[in-house]
Amino acid sequence: MMEGENSAAVPAPLHDWQGDGRWKDMHARFVNEAKLKEPDVLFIGDSLIAHLANTEVWEQWFEPLHALNFGIGGDETQHILWRIQNGELDIIQPKVVILLVGTNNHKHTPEQVVEGIKTILKCIRQKQPEATILLLTVPPRGRGPNPLREKIKSINTGLACVVSTIDRVQLVDIGNGFVNPDGLISHNDMWDYLHLTKRGYRRAFKPVYDVLLELLDETGFKDDEGVE
Repeated sequence: MMEGENSAAVPAPLHDWQGDGRWKDMHARFVNEAKLKEPDVLFIGDSLIAHLANTEVWEQWFEPLHALNFGIGGDETQHILWRIQNGELDIIQPKVVILLVGTNNHKHTPEQVVEGIKTILKCIRQKQPEATILLLTVPPRGRGPNPLREKIKSINTGLACVVSTIDRVQLVDIGNGFVNPDGLISHNDMWDYLHLTKRGYRRAFKPVYDVLLELLDETGFKDDEGVE
């Protein structure tokens, strides 16, 4: 990487600090799934996406829509960019690609994170010219007011500007309702004040589900039961 270059926008694999190779193995599994399946919907992102696959929301709402989940815990923008550029979007042709990333980019400024996400969006558009992209806002985090929440607000403000610069990208706000009037986030929504509970996933991803149904209905999509 050149001096002064924004590392959030430069593709890089996640460093294997723990030494078990899980990140590369998951990437390889995703590439293999792309060869074997024909999803209409693809979710790609960090742990907030990865954990979605183990919820009732996934089974009830998204699995019937022929969805794949390419989420990996700990991913930052540069890691997802690397995954996209190394095979995860090369074979499949989903109608909708859903992206959530940014909460783990701790060493980057809001502007750098936004640039990283914009670079990902451009790469998705290049790989999947016919797909609609749903960009999800970064949810708030921390039990009470904190600097990361303010950073996330700045990121989401930047994302609202980015979506108008790339064709067929929609911003979906998944953070509404988590911060109570007293400024606190409930453990009933985020059990560790970052990762979502069952109730939290239902609250966050209902807007995503509603938008997906509208988009897929426009394409004449039929679910696994054969009902439009």
